[in-house]
Amino acid sequence: MKIVITSLALLASSILFAQESAKTDSTQTKKIDEVVMTKRVFEKKADRMIFDVAHSPIAKGTTAFDLLKETPLVSSTDDATLKILGKNNALIYINGKKTNMDADSVIEMLKNMPSENLSKIEVITVPSSEFQVESNDGIINIILKKKQTDGLNGTLKLSDEQAYYNKPAASLSLNYRKGKLGANGNVYTSLYPHRQFYHLSNGNNDYKNTSVGSIDDPNVNVGGYVNLDYQLTDKQSIGLSYNTRYNWSNNSRTNLNNFSQDFTTNTTKSTNTYNVEDAHSRNNSLNLNYEIKTDDDGSKLSLNASYLNFQRLQQNTNTTTNLDTQIINRQFLQKTPQNVDNYGFQADYIQKLKKETTLSFGGNYNHTKTDNDTKFENLIPPTGEDANLSNHFVYMENISGFYGTLEKNFGEKFSGKIGTRIELTHNQGDVLDKADPYYHFTNNYTSFLPYASANYNFNKENSLSYTFSSRVRRPSFWELNPSRQYLTENNYIQNNPFMKASTYYTQELNYMYKSAYFLVLNHSYVKDDNEQIPLQKTNANGDAELRYIRTNYGDKQEYSASLGMQKTFYKGIWNMNNSFNLTHVIFKGSVNVDPITNETFPEFNINKKSTYFMLQLQNNIRLSAKKDWYLGVNYFYLSPQEIALGKLGVLQSVDLSLKKTLKDWTFMLELNDIFNTNQVTINDLQSSGYYNTVSQNNYNRSVSLKVTYNFGNKKVEKVRKTESANDAIKDRT
Repeated sequence: MKIVITSLALLASSILFAQESAKTDSTQTKKIDEVVMTKRVFEKKADRMIFDVAHSPIAKGTTAFDLLKETPLVSSTDDATLKILGKNNALIYINGKKTNMDADSVIEMLKNMPSENLSKIEVITVPSSEFQVESNDGIINIILKKKQTDGLNGTLKLSDEQAYYNKPAASLSLNYRKGKLGANGNVYTSLYPHRQFYHLSNGNNDYKNTSVGSIDDPNVNVGGYVNLDYQLTDKQSIGLSYNTRYNWSNNSRTNLNNFSQDFTTNTTKSTNTYNVEDAHSRNNSLNLNYEIKTDDDGSKLSLNASYLNFQRLQQNTNTTTNLDTQIINRQFLQKTPQNVDNYGFQADYIQKLKKETTLSFGGNYNHTKTDNDTKFENLIPPTGEDANLSNHFVYMENISGFYGTLEKNFGEKFSGKIGTRIELTHNQGDVLDKADPYYHFTNNYTSFLPYASANYNFNKENSLSYTFSSRVRRPSFWELNPSRQYLTENNYIQNNPFMKASTYYTQELNYMYKSAYFLVLNHSYVKDDNEQIPLQKTNANGDAELRYIRTNYGDKQEYSASLGMQKTFYKGIWNMNNSFNLTHVIFKGSVNVDPITNETFPEFNINKKSTYFMLQLQNNIRLSAKKDWYLGVNYFYLSPQEIALGKLGVLQSVDLSLKKTLKDWTFMLELNDIFNTNQVTINDLQSSGYYNTVSQNNYNRSVSLKVTYNFGNKKVEKVRKTESANDAIKDRT
């Protein structure tokens, strides 16, 4: 039930913290004899926030992922995703180029990248036209340290986390430089078994369904990457990168006890749904880059060609048994493979003009084909393949994009940037074993996506910036596959190949004071937003049926204000990060039709408003004069709020960490969600009388020990990172 787990978890986690804010950082001082040198750790530039991690007290002995969680405007509450203030997702760039791998592999890479390799972290809340991003995604650009010394260095990391299950992990990173050739690589492996506990309930005045039980999902990860960079001449270089990740989830088990009550007939029924799933996935991507500097002012041409293949082989046996009679009500075997192939090409040119003016333009082309041959076979009479639930869905998509931007600095105080992006999309979907024309569709549409920003520096302590951007969000490929993933006999998730792309319009006003305090005002409007909508009714067998259907439901607006500060007290001993976010969201829409079967349901109404807030406090305290002991104390509180499928309850968590550095060794002990309060509850009651509740425990309370050893020549220059031509595609696998 891997997709079920992911989907239900994301119902909460991907929406819960869409308005999170994180820390800011202030200035540090370093005393050299009688001179005090001041270094700004956190500063605002025209289109981004910059965090100088080389001068941060938390930068040693941890990972890039842990360091990003401590970065101003960035946060993570589930240890599996990163969020930027008010953003659905955080896309990772390295040295200005997007990482060439899928989202899960990016997180694994960050968790195995030594924090000592990082020099700066740039947070771009509203990306400009040259970036290939969707919806209101933001960008985290990691700047690696650069040294000129040849040699070899590396980092060995060992960790062990104890939550409900034990989760050991190990990784080895190597970096080599010899003359014009640079190479780095990483290999990692981890065991990540995970348990979720659910209490689900739905119904109306006539009936009630309740499901209680757990999902145990074993996971084994093996992966790594290799990056090669060769300097052909002083102005030309080529790069090659390869990334791979394999995941095995054998014998994943869902065990739910289900209780149904029919109040009209005063009857009850008790069943057990037991699902066993085997899933294997592999992701391989390759990118070739060529770059040439056309002058000495920074003008350059960059060319990229990329290939991506994602495969997931998944099958599950689902059995529902009557607990009173021990008779099997239903048993089926379902195979839901997914195969994604993508070819991408991209060209970018930057021309530095006179009077601090920069012209950028370029284009990209992506061709993607997905093949999903779903088989559904009944294992008890009447046995055999179910033609209605089996389908062979083939989807093809071509995207051509063109952009142009003009950036101008008008002295030290004022700068601005304007641009636009044009995307031409052609897609075609076919369910090969369905003759009905309804299952064969073709779409063509063009998106004009303007961008504008302006930044004004009143003085060295005060700056104000405004940004407007528009983007398109296309559905993920797995969301388009018209298959079902069953949680119980009558409770399942249903995907939708007919979903339209959503359009996002974002405005942001950002004020910064003394590189330590920030105020961000944000407004976003989403047209044709989509979500998993719970539709209920009584089916032909007289049973209450609940379908989570992924579909476009209507429009959404969000207004948010985020106030944050970061201050260092007691000569750098106490580093404090505080932020407060207030959000008002307006949903408009309703759903009453299954887009796959055209069945009519009682209307699910999403016309509602919600105001909520989030408080986040993070503290890092130096415990020794030698700067070798550190204590971390973190807390967040998220008030109740309305989301598309119901009202989300309070979420909060207290986390502690203790770090010890000893020459090239670092030891870190972490305690997460100490009071076990980071649990999800969602409740919804419709005017029709239908209700739906979800209570989910992900067992976030854990203790972990991490040991890091750095070896070799610490001054080896890092390999030049390159952007791939299929960046936006990888995030949809």
